[in-house]
Amino acid sequence: MNVVALWGFSLKEVLVARYVAPRMVRFPKAISIGDIVEHAYGKPSRLIVGILSIMLCAGIVGAQVGGIGYIFNVFLGVPVTWGILIGCSIVVLYATVGGMNAVIKTDIIQFIVLSVGLPLTLILGYLYLRKNGISTPVADHFTWAHSEMTAAGFISLFLTFVLGETMVPPYVQRLLISRDNRHVIRGTLYSGLFSIPFFAITGLIGAVAYALNPDLEANLALPFVVKEVLPIGIKGIVISGVISIVMSSADSFLNSASIAFTNDVLGVMVDLREKTRLQVARAVTFLTGLLAIVFAISIKSVLDVLIMAYNFWSPLVLVQIVAAIWGVRTSMGVFLAGSMAGLAGMLLWNAFMKEASGVDGLVIGVAANLLTFMLMLKWCGMPSGEESAAR
Repeated sequence: MNVVALWGFSLKEVLVARYVAPRMVRFPKAISIGDIVEHAYGKPSRLIVGILSIMLCAGIVGAQVGGIGYIFNVFLGVPVTWGILIGCSIVVLYATVGGMNAVIKTDIIQFIVLSVGLPLTLILGYLYLRKNGISTPVADHFTWAHSEMTAAGFISLFLTFVLGETMVPPYVQRLLISRDNRHVIRGTLYSGLFSIPFFAITGLIGAVAYALNPDLEANLALPFVVKEVLPIGIKGIVISGVISIVMSSADSFLNSASIAFTNDVLGVMVDLREKTRLQVARAVTFLTGLLAIVFAISIKSVLDVLIMAYNFWSPLVLVQIVAAIWGVRTSMGVFLAGSMAGLAGMLLWNAFMKEASGVDGLVIGVAANLLTFMLMLKWCGMPSGEESAAR
């Protein structure tokens, strides 16, 4: 059922392509989310979003380097903790030295592997099961009877993937830097559509892994199948490709964390020279990597690390960011009221109701933020033309 829930990410991309990407032309000089929200709510909002962006990026990189740790563990026999340390060191090094150029090049590798390597892994895995007379319990993974997840828990997880990575820094920056808005819209739409079969394939690979070893830890499913069923030559290509997939996304988030700090945190307080800005960005990349290691080692499940990061992003600022892109301009008080309601809703629900209901507090937090933001906006209103010009 997790595969179907992951299609929430696919839906998110389609919704962004339809309702958000066309409006990004309103911010021709913006380079970060902070620039967008400052225009709508004032300078303090830029600082808040900058800090939250860094924490979010560190959490997501933590999940990604956690995945690298498990890959190294399966293929090289390295303990997971050491695999995390080695993988994160490599990502930080080439993200620091290569910058955006490294991100673009690894994105190309990522697309090739996603398009060829993973479908090939699934096909060879299925043939391996048939050759050895092993049944494939694929249908069991799409029924409630064989799932520990309730219907409410499934809907919650689906919505978590819809909302969790919506408007996260790397994706917003890609929307902002494009010179042709039509290409951005098509690219975002195609990304969402492409992810549908991709998630299905990864889920089916997980079913193959389960058929081979029902006691296998979920984090190890993909590297286990690659190790067990692929020929040596192809195995090396897919291994390196899978690692590049993880690193490609990780370096995007590291670069976004450095931009958030230099542009939205320090940029609010001091005017940095270009050389100083570059040095600070490299230092922040390194420190974000260290924080990601802490997350990866502290929380064993890659999925749990992701959801933890989402919980301290979407409930606090997603509503405000989307509203700003849609042209809403109001006071910092309205911004903070929504954020505080979202944070309180998420924390209280996770503390007292999550275990009993199976519903994650992210969904509740976003709903609380939206309701409070709309009520406060109706009460306080939007600034007049003169007030808007003065902001």
